[in-house]
Amino acid sequence: MSIELIVLDVDGTMTDSHITYSENGDEIKSFNVKDGLAIASWRKLGRQVAIITGRSSKIVARRAQELRIEHFYQGVENKKEVLDSLLSKLDIKMENVAAIGDDLNDLSMLKSAALSFVPRDASSYVDKIADVILSKKGGEGAVREMIEYLIKKEGLEKKYLALWE
Repeated sequence: MSIELIVLDVDGTMTDSHITYSENGDEIKSFNVKDGLAIASWRKLGRQVAIITGRSSKIVARRAQELRIEHFYQGVENKKEVLDSLLSKLDIKMENVAAIGDDLNDLSMLKSAALSFVPRDASSYVDKIADVILSKKGGEGAVREMIEYLIKKEGLEKKYLALWE
């Protein structure tokens, strides 16, 4: 089994779950730059990345664009349904998918993926079905930890490091 696609939730995985509003009503989120470098590296290894998130945000769209994530879905109620559709479009099987999420709206997607990851601070209900509970919290390097776990599991460490040597 080789992981060809990683699927990322946003709030609580790529971010720390906080949503801050400015006095003007602007939404503010923080992303971990180390997660971003790992995502870019995964893509440079010829693997694919998708974001499937329940909320809609210009900030998340900007982050997806910065990271050149072409499979980007927001405002999604049924994440598994969107994932199934994406897999059909890409001709990828579920056995080649790893996913990360942190809350109840991620359950069906996480249950379906070949490998499921949750940050350390995920919902206890999601922890119960996860293959891997990461040591990092959401927004604090959990996505990078997931990617580096996969890189080791897939035997890609030399290629991964060679990207930056």
